[in-house]
Amino acid sequence: MLLQNIAAYLESLEIERGLSPNTIEAYRRDLYYFADFLQSYLIDDSKSVKRTHINYYIKNLYDKKYTPASITRKIASLRGFFRWLFANEITNQDPTLGIEQPKMSKRLPKVISITEIEDILHNNLSDIQKVVMELLYGAGLRVSELVNLKVTDIDLNAKYLRCFGKGSKERIIPLGDKAKHAIKIYLKHRELYLKRNKKEEEKHLLVKENGHTVTRQEVYVFIRSQGEHLSKHISPHTLRHSFATHMLENGADLRVVQELLGHSDVSTTQLYTHVSKKRLKEIYFAINNNKDKL
Repeated sequence: MLLQNIAAYLESLEIERGLSPNTIEAYRRDLYYFADFLQSYLIDDSKSVKRTHINYYIKNLYDKKYTPASITRKIASLRGFFRWLFANEITNQDPTLGIEQPKMSKRLPKVISITEIEDILHNNLSDIQKVVMELLYGAGLRVSELVNLKVTDIDLNAKYLRCFGKGSKERIIPLGDKAKHAIKIYLKHRELYLKRNKKEEEKHLLVKENGHTVTRQEVYVFIRSQGEHLSKHISPHTLRHSFATHMLENGADLRVVQELLGHSDVSTTQLYTHVSKKRLKEIYFAINNNKDKL
């Protein structure tokens, strides 16, 4: 019964709330992990889950050295699930009510400098790699948004792109001249790739020479390799963080950056203001230290 309830809940997330496949898969992993844990108590019915089982489960996560962020996410998955069960009158109680979240230390997003971005762009990148860089950094896209872009989502004449973020939320992002130029050149090669592989109907923007679409993993590998040239560990999200930070450092309004990133809550975007302040301090002290050496 528990697994059936989980399946029904996941289906509701997809149909009613329109969550992305990646988000639903994360919920699935968390809830199946909880179901496996309950097997040691011979529980396979949602109605039989008590607050003590939730407490034991959380203790088990701590014992297995899960990070506070992972535990917080797993608790959030349980809360959503039991809230749904209660709202649909499948259970008559919600055992997750009042659960305390782990204390989270706010880690500032990792960013790289504009100079380092330029260093990557001046590497011997292929046309498709230039597009990847321009859209991850120049448009602040998430990697999932990038690989799911369709050709019809790009309007080079109006210089904007349309993407669908978390919860299938649509947003419009302006395209700079460099991004427009990179995409324009790449599209000519894309057309040849598709004709060569007889795949004229492919709708995704990013297509490789063999006619296959670019995957998330391939984007991660590419960005990681560029980080190695800088002697830094970076990911596609590092470029998104850098995009937001550089926008704010150059005077962009917080609400504008929130809209460009697709954040539902401005408090998420505000984290980047701390990064900017940190960067200003670094510049200030670097200048003053150099003055002392004169």
